Amino acid sequence: MRALLRRAPLAASTLVVASALALAACSSGSSGGSSSGGSSSGGSSGTAKKGLKVFVIPKNLGNNYFTVADSKNSGGAISAIDSLGDTGTETSGNAATSASQIPAIQAAITKGANALVVSATDPTALCPTLNGAIKRKIPVVTYDSDAPGCRSLFINQASTAAIGTSEVDLLAKEIGSSGQIGIVSAAASATNQNAWIGYMKQELKKYPKMKLVATVYGNDDPATATQVTQGLLQQYPNLKGIISPTTVGILAAAGVLDSAKYRGKVQLTGLGTPDSMKKYVSDGTVKAFELWNPANLGYLAGYAAADLASGTLKVTQGATFKAGKLGSFTIGADNTVLLGPPTVFSSANIGNFNF
Repeated sequence: MRALLRRAPLAASTLVVASALALAACSSGSSGGSSSGGSSSGGSSGTAKKGLKVFVIPKNLGNNYFTVADSKNSGGAISAIDSLGDTGTETSGNAATSASQIPAIQAAITKGANALVVSATDPTALCPTLNGAIKRKIPVVTYDSDAPGCRSLFINQASTAAIGTSEVDLLAKEIGSSGQIGIVSAAASATNQNAWIGYMKQELKKYPKMKLVATVYGNDDPATATQVTQGLLQQYPNLKGIISPTTVGILAAAGVLDSAKYRGKVQLTGLGTPDSMKKYVSDGTVKAFELWNPANLGYLAGYAAADLASGTLKVTQGATFKAGKLGSFTIGADNTVLLGPPTVFSSANIGNFNF
């Protein structure tokens, strides 16, 4: 899969911003790093163990975003794990809820997991189970959505601030920096969504004529996301734009707006995969949206988890390590690794990408 993201050296300020998902009440860095399973010091070193079991547990199965992020065929997490001589297994529930995800985590631990790669549906609900894994010397790597206070390392897809502010800037350009806007988010408990929305609200202060009238939640379920988008449009008939920072939500919202009644009148941006959004960019329903390469995100998370389990990587701020085909990365503040900046997709470039 085509690599979308550049890996420039990270400035200290960027690393601080990237750790924004670690909420003030939680301090996951020291506890996670100290429980990384007998790692050697100074980033990557030593001889890797083979045959370890690494379980990849996305928010839910059947979500195309996580299929790309996790699968071996796409070059995602399982690909990285297998390349190191370990065994990668994707497992989760069918709904993007903690009640659906926790049993999968517990089952992975019971099956002898040597490491866990988790996208957290609800960090508060997941932390007791994840901390139980860490106490058993099972490193926990979060990706896409963090679980502050109960993981060893967080693979952040892009700067939290950059994602939130850039989506507001994209929409402002499309609606002339004026009018009512709404947000179609995933779950109300999703760490990443809430952190991005926090930065969106800050960025909106730059646009006094843009007013956020409502945030609704589709729970990363296509039917629910469709319903809440329809409800948003009915409740606010003068709505000028929607931001959906979730690949499920933006696709559902695009389906609602793809009609003569809304096309070109209500603008939509957010986070989406190019393949799923090509139709809507082509017919003018969507002008621009953004995303990182989810396969690279999963690959980096899987590689780091396998290295932690093997003992060839120690979580130390400032340490650098190599992640196969993606090159070198630096562990930043609060034991966070930043993949890179998001890519903006529009009619000018969307045809160049296939995922």
